[in-house]
Amino acid sequence: MIIDTQKIENILLGIRQPDAYAVDDILVRAFSRSGLSLEDAAALLSVEDPNIIERMLKKAGEVKEKVFGKRIVLFAPLYLSNYCTNNCLYCGFRKDNKNAVRKTLAIDEIVQEAKILEAKGFKRILLVCGEDPKVSGIEYIIEAVCAIYRNTGIRIIHVNAPPMDVADLKRVKESGVGVYQVFQETYHRATYDLMHPSGKKRDYDYRISVMDRAMEAGFEDVGIGSLLGLYDYKFDVLATIAHSGHLFERFGAHAHTISVPRLRPADGSPVKTAPFPVSDMEFKKVVAVYRLAVPSAGIVVSTREGARLRDEVIHIGASQISAGSKTEPGGYTNEVRGERLEARGKPAEQFLTDDHRGLEEMIASIAKNGYLPSLCTTCYRVGRTGADFTQKTLSGDMEKFCQANAILTLQEYLLDYAQNGAKELGETAIKRGIEAIREPNLKKEVLKKLDEIRQGKRDVYF
Repeated sequence: MIIDTQKIENILLGIRQPDAYAVDDILVRAFSRSGLSLEDAAALLSVEDPNIIERMLKKAGEVKEKVFGKRIVLFAPLYLSNYCTNNCLYCGFRKDNKNAVRKTLAIDEIVQEAKILEAKGFKRILLVCGEDPKVSGIEYIIEAVCAIYRNTGIRIIHVNAPPMDVADLKRVKESGVGVYQVFQETYHRATYDLMHPSGKKRDYDYRISVMDRAMEAGFEDVGIGSLLGLYDYKFDVLATIAHSGHLFERFGAHAHTISVPRLRPADGSPVKTAPFPVSDMEFKKVVAVYRLAVPSAGIVVSTREGARLRDEVIHIGASQISAGSKTEPGGYTNEVRGERLEARGKPAEQFLTDDHRGLEEMIASIAKNGYLPSLCTTCYRVGRTGADFTQKTLSGDMEKFCQANAILTLQEYLLDYAQNGAKELGETAIKRGIEAIREPNLKKEVLKKLDEIRQGKRDVYF
C-alpha cells in the first residue's frame, strides 16, 4: 500500500483545532527542517484563527529561505497536444468535449514554441502531453525532447506525461528529461472514480504507483500534486505529504516538486465550479503546510492563480512559479503572430489561466518583492538529484548553491533579455543576493563568475 487513506481519514476525524501554544510547538519542530507528521500537518490545516495562521505563514517563509535562500525559480509549460482518451470531468482536453478544437504539434512546431520561450529568456520548460498514445505516445515525446535539445538553447526539460511502465520511463529518462511529473488529482478513491468516468486514467492504482516505477526507471526527481477543489483539501494535502513520505522511505528522496493547482474553469468541462471550494486563505495554508511538511520540495504555484495571490505565496513557501503560460498547443506561436483566433478555431485550452504576466514582468515583481529571480537548471545536469538533493537540502547545504546560481542566471538574463525597469530591479536583487552570501570564498567565486558572464561567457554555474 502506497498510502494508507484510512489512516488519513482517522486523523482528520480525530483532529481538534490546536491553540497557539500547540501550534508554536509544531512550528519549532518544523524550523529544524525535519518535516511534519501527518498529525501535525492536519493540526496546522485545521487552524482558523487569523493571527495563528499568520504565524504559520511567516514560519513557512522562514523555512523556505533556510532551505533555498531568497531564490524563486521560473519556468514555462509547453503543451504538445490536446488530444486525450480520458474523460476527466474538470478538463478542457476531455475526450467527450465535442466543442474542443484538437491539435498535436509537429516536431518543427514544438521546436518553434521552444525557441519562442528561449527568446523570452526561459532556460527550463515543462512539456505537457495529452493522454492519447496514438498521437502523443512515447516515441513522439522522446523525439520532441531530443529535437528541443538539439535545436535550441533550452538547458533542461521536465515532462508531465501519462503514466507508463518502467521500460518506457527508462527511455524518457535517457532522452535527457530532468523531472517526471504526474498528478494524482485526488487521492480520495470514490471522488477519483467519479471524476474519471472513462479512459486509462480511471485506473487509480496504476496512476498512484507510477512514481515508484519512475524512480525504479532512474528518475531520481519526480513531481506530484493534488488538484485542490475536487475533494476535501485537507485529505488531499495529507495524502500528498504521505505520498512524498512513501517515496522517501523507499528511495531516500522526497518528491522533488509538489504542485499546488486549484481547480479552474475549462471550456467544455461539466465541472464548472469546485465541488469543495478552497478559499485564498486556505490556499495559503496549503502552501505553508507543504513547505513545513516537505521542506526539500519545490512548491510550485502556476498561473491558475491571480497575480496578487502569487505575489503573496512567494513569501510563505512557494519556490517555483510559471510565467506567461499558454495551456493550448501552439499558444506561444499564435501570441507572437498576434493571431486572434475565433473560439471555434483556437485549439482547446486545458484550463483558464489568471496571471498573464510574462517572464520579464514576473522577474521585476519577484525582485520588487525582495526575492531573487532564478533561471537555474544546474542540479539536474551535475547530479544534485534524488537522495543527494534531499540530503543536501535538509542539511542546509543547498541554500548556498541556490543563491549563487540564481545570481548568475539572473545576471545572464539581464544582459541578454531584460528591458525597461526589470534591469534596474534585477541589478538591485543581485546586489542583495551577493550581500547575503555568508562564506567569503563563495562570495569571491560568485563575483569572479559574474565578471565572466559580463565578458560574454554563458551557462556559468556552481
